[in-house]
Amino acid sequence: MSSVRRLMAAMCNAMPLKHGLSLWCPQSSSLHRTPQFPSRTFRRSFVVAASSSFANENREYVIVGGGNSAGYAARTFVEHGQANGKLCIVSKEAYAPYERPALTKGYLFPADKKPARLPGFHTCVGSGGERQTPDWYKEQGIEMVYEDLVTGIDIEKQTLTTNSGKLLKFGTLIIATGCTASRFPEKIGGGLPGVHYIRDVADADSLISSLEKAKKVVVVGGGYIGMEVAAAAVGWKLDTTVIFPEEHLLPRLFTSSLAHKYEHLYTENGVKFVKGASIKHLESGPDGRVAGVKLGDGSVIEADMVVVGIGAKPAVSPFEIVGLNNTVGGIQVDGQFRTSIPGIFAIGDVAAFPLKIYNRTARVEHVDHARKSAQHCVKSLLTAHTHTYDYLPYFYSRVFEYEGSQRKVWWQFFGDNVGETVEIGNFDPKIATFWIDSGKLKGVLLESGSPEEFQLLPKLARNQPFIDIAKLQSASSVEEALEIAQASLGAKATV
Repeated sequence: MSSVRRLMAAMCNAMPLKHGLSLWCPQSSSLHRTPQFPSRTFRRSFVVAASSSFANENREYVIVGGGNSAGYAARTFVEHGQANGKLCIVSKEAYAPYERPALTKGYLFPADKKPARLPGFHTCVGSGGERQTPDWYKEQGIEMVYEDLVTGIDIEKQTLTTNSGKLLKFGTLIIATGCTASRFPEKIGGGLPGVHYIRDVADADSLISSLEKAKKVVVVGGGYIGMEVAAAAVGWKLDTTVIFPEEHLLPRLFTSSLAHKYEHLYTENGVKFVKGASIKHLESGPDGRVAGVKLGDGSVIEADMVVVGIGAKPAVSPFEIVGLNNTVGGIQVDGQFRTSIPGIFAIGDVAAFPLKIYNRTARVEHVDHARKSAQHCVKSLLTAHTHTYDYLPYFYSRVFEYEGSQRKVWWQFFGDNVGETVEIGNFDPKIATFWIDSGKLKGVLLESGSPEEFQLLPKLARNQPFIDIAKLQSASSVEEALEIAQASLGAKATV
């Protein structure tokens, strides 16, 4: 090592970290190339000089975004002793990070059915961790900037600008901006009073205000949001109609046979479905509020309120400059969530990352990935942890869980829904669907399983064992089918 490099290394190790300018420290532990960006050398940045021109006191690490990923990243910084006086989180919301799935589940329950409310579902309670209230962040020395959207970035100066005019300094930046709800255009009534989109607490509060007054609810979209909101509306005893253009519910995951069983359950609870339909526009009444949904065939479905759940878009602005993936959307990262710009990372819904198990690039909009990507990124940033993120796709839903419901629904899916399917069970209450491709078990979905049965699913999906399809098809029950699948694992199964 040259004398200059020895001096720089000594400065990095010995100099107390102050606020202000950043110093790139070329130590061997923080210098490495990545297969995703082989021409880039990634270094960690440290903030070493004071300045009064910046709005944030904590400048070594800055997280933009206040969702699940931010909360789990904060916990990981704390676990490594790198949060106090060093970490700043900038959120457009008024609340500390929370478990977002609650917004379309327990949060929408009627008042007499014990709805979820903050601070009950702050991160990290969703994974059995500590409840990180606003006071927790103060106690950990984490600086929180609430209700301020980041609108600009200067990569060379390592600064961010916000909607309120703040100038924020960062040494290392983690982008955790998540997604925004896809909206109907204004010209077809997408902004009418009584039309709702749900992405944050404010959206959910507005939706509840309408539920309290409504008699007829129309839900647009047959995915997760549509299914969960419709189930909640049943709890309010409202006339509920779900409209979607596909042939059945949740077409990105469910088979037609599986979807029809869930549709029957919803129909038994009074929900009406309009499938294969297009929407021409939303109609307004004399008071200017939404009054109906006009379909492509000219018919109109009356509505006091409309909930639109037609997907989401990655919230990449203003970070397009760090590099986007135009195929799956979002910000392109490598297996440690590093972007093409040294010192800048992206995690959660907004990150397009290498899905190692299936050798493809993916962007996953799910709380499980939000949590795990945050933890992996921060561990890679702060330690010698260099393993590539090895995520196993996982999705779940829980509906009709409020008091008085005749049947609670909880399904889990692990793996990849490719190949032919084998469905076992009669949905009373259990049913299992197995996806098999080239003789290998690639994915599995289970409804109403026991804790032990649910624990088996990721083992099956990750190991992708060869399985006897004929034997699986002959299973007389879900329990027998899972036993056959488990036996196919052999003795060397990994989680």
